Amino acid sequence: MAKKADLLAEAQKLGLEVTEKNTIAEIEAAIAGAAPAETPVEEVKEEAHVAKAGKRSAKSLAEAEEKAEKEARKEAGDTSNQTGEETVKKGPKPVTRSTLERRGKNYQKVAEKVEKSKLYTLEEAVKLAAETNPSKFDASVEVHVRLGVDPRQADQNIRATVSLPHGTGKNVRVAVFAPEAEHKAAKDAGADIVGDETFLAQLDKEVLDFDVLVATPQYMPKLGKYARLLGPRGLMPNPKSGTVAADVAKATTEAKAGKVEYRVDKQAIVHLGVGKVSFGADKLLENAQSFFDSLQSQKPSSIKGAYVKSITLSTTMGPGIKVENFVA
Repeated sequence: MAKKADLLAEAQKLGLEVTEKNTIAEIEAAIAGAAPAETPVEEVKEEAHVAKAGKRSAKSLAEAEEKAEKEARKEAGDTSNQTGEETVKKGPKPVTRSTLERRGKNYQKVAEKVEKSKLYTLEEAVKLAAETNPSKFDASVEVHVRLGVDPRQADQNIRATVSLPHGTGKNVRVAVFAPEAEHKAAKDAGADIVGDETFLAQLDKEVLDFDVLVATPQYMPKLGKYARLLGPRGLMPNPKSGTVAADVAKATTEAKAGKVEYRVDKQAIVHLGVGKVSFGADKLLENAQSFFDSLQSQKPSSIKGAYVKSITLSTTMGPGIKVENFVA
């Protein structure tokens, strides 16, 4: 009974309407139902609602906050970046060096001897070219002539040969493709390679150890299938260049003595080496004059306007020297 009395007292404190008529079990059930619910010890913080993507995503909110901080720093005149380092203002771009300044010291030294705005006579240009060789080897002296022709026109496609009195200074290797009856004469004239069927076998292997190829007219058809091999290298025999000849001994002698071919390129310019620096001014002048005499004789009758537009002389790696136009 003592237990029931204690339960009744507790029920009265909770304001339950129970009497002695109720059983102990009923009183305990009433007390259990009236007990207050346990509250969590830690308070749950309310988190901000964010979307998975879009303007309300976590990434977007972070970027917006970072942008707002940058704007605030700009308004406050803060020049430091996020790492705390002072930002360096970009200055003007460095001035690009001229072509001469980017050359080697030897080139710059010899280039000082050449006046860019001056037109030299051929004699002065040849002498100056020999003095402005910046390389340590015996360089070639080259002539570059810009013509007023149209290379696409057949009659204006300049191509010819000239025999330089003092040669080019190079060891010219001559190959002769001719009947066996011509072999001895070709060898006596100084040909380096002489052959017929054996020579074709060499071409089949694409072995081109020669600088000039001389062939007889009757043997030219046999070279037809090698046009793609020889043509791009300028080795295909041609009547205009004197490399298609019945007298192979004479053609070999001329090639060895300094007979060279020149032709206009797609830009209407003729390039030709007229000797080595070691030749000296006098020999170089004679070779250059022979070339210009030959070039003048090739002037097309259909050309309108100036035949020669400009002339430049230089060594292989030296500065260009402008030459006054003396060709009619």
